[in-house]
Amino acid sequence: MKLMVIDGNSIINRAFYGIKLLTTKDGQPTNAIYGFLNILNKLVEEEQPEALCVTFDRKAPTFRHLAYEGYKAQRKGMPEELAAQLPVLKEVLEAMNIPRYELDGWEADDLIGTISVKDTAAGWDTVIVTGDKDSLQLVTHTTRVKLVSTRMGQTTTREMTPETFREAYGFDPIHMVDLKALMGDTSDNIPGVKGIGEKTAMDLIQRYHSVKVIYENLDRVEAKPAVLKKLAEGAAQAQMSYDLALIHTDAPIDFTPEANLRQEPNGPVLYQLFLQLEFNKLIDKMGLKAPQGEVQQQEGEFTGTCTSEDVTDRARAEELLALWRTCDSVDVLALPSLDVVVVEHWENETDSHAAILRSDRLEGYNEVLKALFAPDIKKNTHDVKTLLSRLLAEGIQGGGFVFDTALAAYLLAPTDGSYELETLGMRWFNHEYDKAKDTYLAKDAFTPLADQGAVLGAFLSHCALIGALKEAMAPRLSELGMGKLYYEVELPLCTVLAEMEQAGVLVDRSALTTFGEMLDGRIKADEALIYDLAGEKFNINSTQQFGHILFDKLGLPPVKKTKTGYSTNAEVLEKLRDKHPIVEAVLDYRQLAKLKSTYVDGLTKVIAPDGRIHTSFQNTVTATGRLSSTEPNLQNIPVRTELGAELRKMFVAPAGKVLVDADYSQIELRLLAHIAGDEHMIAAFRSGEDIHTVTASQVFGVAPEQVTHEMRRRAKAVNFGIVYGISDFSLAQDIGVARWEAKEYMDKYFEKYAGVHAYMAKVVEQAKADGYVSTLMGRRRWLPELKSSNFNLRSFGERVALNMPIQGTAADIIKVAMLRVRDRLAAEGLEARLILQVHDELIVECPEEEAERVRELLAWEMEHAAELSLPLTADAHVGHSWAQAKG
Repeated sequence: MKLMVIDGNSIINRAFYGIKLLTTKDGQPTNAIYGFLNILNKLVEEEQPEALCVTFDRKAPTFRHLAYEGYKAQRKGMPEELAAQLPVLKEVLEAMNIPRYELDGWEADDLIGTISVKDTAAGWDTVIVTGDKDSLQLVTHTTRVKLVSTRMGQTTTREMTPETFREAYGFDPIHMVDLKALMGDTSDNIPGVKGIGEKTAMDLIQRYHSVKVIYENLDRVEAKPAVLKKLAEGAAQAQMSYDLALIHTDAPIDFTPEANLRQEPNGPVLYQLFLQLEFNKLIDKMGLKAPQGEVQQQEGEFTGTCTSEDVTDRARAEELLALWRTCDSVDVLALPSLDVVVVEHWENETDSHAAILRSDRLEGYNEVLKALFAPDIKKNTHDVKTLLSRLLAEGIQGGGFVFDTALAAYLLAPTDGSYELETLGMRWFNHEYDKAKDTYLAKDAFTPLADQGAVLGAFLSHCALIGALKEAMAPRLSELGMGKLYYEVELPLCTVLAEMEQAGVLVDRSALTTFGEMLDGRIKADEALIYDLAGEKFNINSTQQFGHILFDKLGLPPVKKTKTGYSTNAEVLEKLRDKHPIVEAVLDYRQLAKLKSTYVDGLTKVIAPDGRIHTSFQNTVTATGRLSSTEPNLQNIPVRTELGAELRKMFVAPAGKVLVDADYSQIELRLLAHIAGDEHMIAAFRSGEDIHTVTASQVFGVAPEQVTHEMRRRAKAVNFGIVYGISDFSLAQDIGVARWEAKEYMDKYFEKYAGVHAYMAKVVEQAKADGYVSTLMGRRRWLPELKSSNFNLRSFGERVALNMPIQGTAADIIKVAMLRVRDRLAAEGLEARLILQVHDELIVECPEEEAERVRELLAWEMEHAAELSLPLTADAHVGHSWAQAKG
């Protein structure tokens, strides 16, 4: 029998540092948990242990800390992003029914040692999984150690048995303690014998095996006089270090191997945890299902019968189209290619009928599609925006969509992350649909060689699921007060987004190429300068090689060191900017290289044959309701640097046309003033004064005309920081002042804007009571983090509670503006069309003769998209490029 014991702290640390930071859509970090579970699953699959458990350290001091004050004293605390994941990991392990052991006053290593001894006594084998070499002293004929390392997301293990250990070290595993007693251990701050390094210590232990033997026979030890002197003077240190390094195997834990036999996980609980963590692949891999009773309707899509027909006759298709026009709504599901569409309608309360339309079997298929997707047939489907985009690509202007299950699911659970149809089937009805999707989306699914019964069955099942989800979701939207937001904003916006995707934005390919060539020249010039300053050529993109140049060769003071060497990230280089000219040169090189690879090369690859870039607008991604842009991300075009802003010159209007750009002015601060009802801030906005100057005047106690540029900069940081729940510590870092000074600024701010201060306290308390926050239009964001026992998660929840009503309302308002702009352009018969949305900014392409009319229309509609206690303002400008139109 075999038990696997995992060093919890060691493995989660390695997962955290070895995998890039991952977060859920609401910002909860998850990389350490995800990495831990991947390592766990991989090793369990390899080892197939009968029993499994995990050990953890506790914060309480251990007997080692009491024996030596300096023990681990140099270690920094856990990063906040890691600390927030540890309690969640323990919840996951509990749901997986994996026992865990932790004990005040004892380290996880001691618990592991105790477990291995008890296993051996019971006749069991033990496999220890850790990333630290401390446990190597425990290796015996019944205990193996798997040393785990994770780098760049890849996990490797090195197995240590008595044989492999002796091959590597030249002595038995138990004498690992003796090695550390002599050479010390910097990671645990174990001193060892002063002046004795690893090479000398290894030689001594290989020849004499133990510290005890060395000191009992010191006069006969063959070593240099200097070494013998150091050993003699360091006898007390050696003994103390031995005691600190020795793993104790008598920890008072209640343990028997049998109590750790592997069990099935608590599926429903683990399913909910993985949903929150957005571990959808793990849900599928582990076959987890939604718990009974959670947002569920009946145990099936429908309670009656469903008949189906393959429509091959045009006359029959016309009959069905006429019938569908009389229905309240029909359920529609189409293949991405639009070659096969299924339409289902209810004949009565219990019976439905599905019609299968196929391009290769139905004459006049395209005309039938146009009729089906016309506004006079009311339709329910999944992911309306994507379907509308595909229809437009085929020259069909779709309409008549009255329900979108993906969009509804997103509003009801904006942090779930995945809104695939089969995933919703699992969440709402506890049904498995993933394999069904694979069945009908296969390349050859509708060929004669495929199992048509299975393919059509899966396809019809998913179409029926759309109807079942609508019946469950529609009342829930109304119950939560989001019906108006859904039906009047989110659903009609799908048409606007599809049209924008189809329109795209024109790019001056020639100018982009020229810009890239200029960047190439500057990159090469930077390379030459860097090599000259370094006195040698090296790989500038290698952290290790650049760190060697900076800190070893040039002697700059190290700022931060990692396990792989010196850190040379942007934060480190900013602190070293004035220490040597090579730092400035490398910062410039990195900026130029990113501009070239990410934007010039990246954008060039996605220019379509029509010369335009067609981004995809995602409307079910962010927890705040903001739209995002992918493939490529046009919302991420850099604007803060002069060179980055140059990229906007590459986005242009066609000949005879211009771009009209309008941007909300300080919309989030205006919403803060309105929502908080702060009269002082409202008055400042109503007066038309610069809010940052007004704030600086009030915070620093000077007249507005006496406000300096630096005062205004700091006041601006306070204004925007308050919106995001900034701390005095973070504000101090942002504006480069002492923490007490930053706190003083915030105190003065709250003194002047007492309404904002009261709002901040009230919204958090209300969120704790309600479990959610909402926007002015009713969009909700659930906040289970506010009830977490973990301080970091609670603090995160409080920051979200402060920010989401403001940022979410801003998102709602610009969506309303987009709808009104699009409708008014059409109503006035203008050729102008909305082509881009970037945060609080809208861009319209129009003929030159329409420019002034469109500029006024765009600004007016944006400024009147919501009724507030203070004016919304939008600055609109016209230009032949995005840069010109930005003003």
